[in-house]
Amino acid sequence: MTLISPWRADFPGMLALDKEGQTYLDSAATAQKPQAVLDTLLAYYAGGVANVHRAQHLPGERATRAFESTREKAARWLNAVSAEEIVFTRGATESLNLLAYGLEHLFSAGDEIVISAAEHHANLLPWQQLAARKALKLVVLPLTEQGDIDPQQAAALIGPRTRLLAVSQLSNVLGRWQSLEPLLLHARNQGALTIVDGAQGAVHGRHDLQALGCDFYVCSSHKLYGPDGVGLLYGRRSALQCLQHWQFGGEMVQQVDYHQASLRSAPLGLEAGTPPVSGVIALGTTLDYLSQLDAAAVAAHEAGLHNILLQGLHGYDGMRLLGEPQTALACFTVEGVHSGDLAHLLTEQGIAVRAGHHCAMPLLKRLGVNGAIRVSLGLYNDQSDLQRFFTALDKALELLQ
Repeated sequence: MTLISPWRADFPGMLALDKEGQTYLDSAATAQKPQAVLDTLLAYYAGGVANVHRAQHLPGERATRAFESTREKAARWLNAVSAEEIVFTRGATESLNLLAYGLEHLFSAGDEIVISAAEHHANLLPWQQLAARKALKLVVLPLTEQGDIDPQQAAALIGPRTRLLAVSQLSNVLGRWQSLEPLLLHARNQGALTIVDGAQGAVHGRHDLQALGCDFYVCSSHKLYGPDGVGLLYGRRSALQCLQHWQFGGEMVQQVDYHQASLRSAPLGLEAGTPPVSGVIALGTTLDYLSQLDAAAVAAHEAGLHNILLQGLHGYDGMRLLGEPQTALACFTVEGVHSGDLAHLLTEQGIAVRAGHHCAMPLLKRLGVNGAIRVSLGLYNDQSDLQRFFTALDKALELLQ
């Protein structure tokens, strides 16, 4: 039985790429957008734009209602306690930088920040730089051969000097779900704050942040089938109160004169200046779209495609999968073949995949490779996309080998 996505027609970008003869297999980098999201963007711009939170006129009130409606939807989507635990940013990367600067005042020389060896640069560099500024120790949790955080070594490395644990939910290279609940609980028992990078994980299934038990969670709209330039930062209310302000400007002040200011608390106190109004409103439509999908059907479709992908890759001589991927993506190398050359030949055949270090250079170095090909799937992909990929891969390898 051929797997056909019943949702493909909802995504005009996929249909346009089909007409161009392009096969899009790079959703882990950014996802296509459903028509409903495009309609919302056009309606906002064509219906009279306005800034939010600072105008009494009708367009401003209308924009503010729609903007704050997305905050409520995001809180429900993530099962936050309240909408006041949702902060809008420009993306997961800005959210993590906000946390690094916002929490800086809590650290003293010799304190420890713990990350895993699987982290994207966005969840490595902010902590690396903070450690350098404050003379902290950056501790890296090792991985098993499968790509999981080693639980025994994690228990030994997270201790009384640990002030912060920051780990990804789903690796953008290894495609492994991390078992986070016991890890987060252990860190909290040591008195540490906890951050989960959900940039990849938020896309696949619904996630109950109250059950997960993290202090902060970040994700990006553009990977979640929403507009780019928008991110969600969840913070437990008590954890948000620990953050110092990191950007200053309009709409985040209560009172100000030339010499001092009193500032709003989160979330508005962390959203200085004009936010991405259209993008936030359209993200609300994205969450509406995702909420009405049959989650079990989406999960089964993605799992079926993933199995087809893995079975196909295992059939090649000299093929090495990085880790043991579980969900919607796989990274691989081929012995004697440069990933850049392979990606070029795939591109010439209309196959859109990612090649390189995937913004996880230290991880690839640990795995002993300079680069890899990544195939990543969205709910709109069909089995026919993978058939075209494997046909193109056969031709490319025939030339390169």
